[in-house]
Amino acid sequence: MSAFARVDFVLSVDGVSLEEVARRFGTPCYVYSRSAIERAFREFDQGLAAADHLVCYAVKANSNLAVLDVLQRLGAGFDIVSGGELARVLAAGGRADRVIFSGVGKSESEMREALAAGIRCFNVESEPEIERLDAVAASMGKRAPVSLRINPNVDARTHPYISTGLAANKFGIPHERALAAYDRILAARHLEIAGIGCHIGSQILEPAPLDEALERVLDLVGSLQAKGIALSHVDLGGGFGIRYRDEEPLDFGAYCRRLAARFAGSGLQVLLEPGRAIVGGAGVLLTRVEYLKLDKAKRFAVVDASMSELIRPALYEAYHEIVPVRPRAGKTQAFDVVGPVCESADVLGTDRELAIAPGDLLAVMSAGAYAMVMASNYNSRPRPAEVLVDAGRMLEVRARETAQSLFAGEKRLDTAPAR
Repeated sequence: MSAFARVDFVLSVDGVSLEEVARRFGTPCYVYSRSAIERAFREFDQGLAAADHLVCYAVKANSNLAVLDVLQRLGAGFDIVSGGELARVLAAGGRADRVIFSGVGKSESEMREALAAGIRCFNVESEPEIERLDAVAASMGKRAPVSLRINPNVDARTHPYISTGLAANKFGIPHERALAAYDRILAARHLEIAGIGCHIGSQILEPAPLDEALERVLDLVGSLQAKGIALSHVDLGGGFGIRYRDEEPLDFGAYCRRLAARFAGSGLQVLLEPGRAIVGGAGVLLTRVEYLKLDKAKRFAVVDASMSELIRPALYEAYHEIVPVRPRAGKTQAFDVVGPVCESADVLGTDRELAIAPGDLLAVMSAGAYAMVMASNYNSRPRPAEVLVDAGRMLEVRARETAQSLFAGEKRLDTAPAR
């Protein structure tokens, strides 16, 4: 069930008109549904109910403090990939002992911050990281909990830019070196083994790659247990796909129930790291038509949103549905929906059948994930406001930037301090 539906012909979110959101907060603007976020999280959490589990939301998908607050109130854990994301989780009220720190390039300072906070564990992704983390923990007089992220060399059958589980990808420790890497952890004086994990990619729509990765990880679990190495959890990552056009996503609840049955009574806690699957469909990017250019080889609808607010189409050739907030009568025409940024790649959608006029509002759907978190200030464009709709209330959970705020930390030649 989508939170976005038409009420008296006007696209609304949980009954709140997107026209009213645009009137109050302007465009472009990101709009999220609290109820949709909660419903998506519960599908995973309740699906895993028959097994010891923790659903760790992948913060990189959408890191707004209000979104994190909604999830920590539901008991979510968090999967982070930077010290900045850890700071956001803690600022939103999240528990450090429910935080998993992933990522291939953790710095010493990030390790120190995470150890000081008391996170659940580090997902270590290389042998050099084992050595660095051991040294950092030793300097702090602590023992760092470690889970190895294994690269199982499984094809996620997704876009190559978001594939992470192949041998050619930078992520994780190769499956064939895993046992030796665990021996290095055992030899380290300031590390302790917590678990094992993997993550094979994003926007996964088929169960087969997930099942194959699971079997490869469980094969290692058996080998580790045979050596007397105890694990507390198995982290199977995330990457679950959503509908952008006509995709058929996995039945998340059914997948989780199948996992729960597999792990029930195993003594192992199962962790998942969904991000897009929780917030992707819970948000839209609102934009207004500025001009229609009808005198070119193609028809262009120039809108006030751009690749600065949603880079996925330019970066991945990703498709997002684009719909009028208030449909207009008349014959549709094919438009390329483009933004004002000075790049030919600044295209939100091509060949979209629309009946529109200047001033109309459009909604770019499924923009709750990897939109604001990847936004930029290219062309000195202030990033938009973020609005969370909660039981009929419109909450401005991030104010629109101003042009002045973009250069507030900069100095002219005569005011820049010399060091």
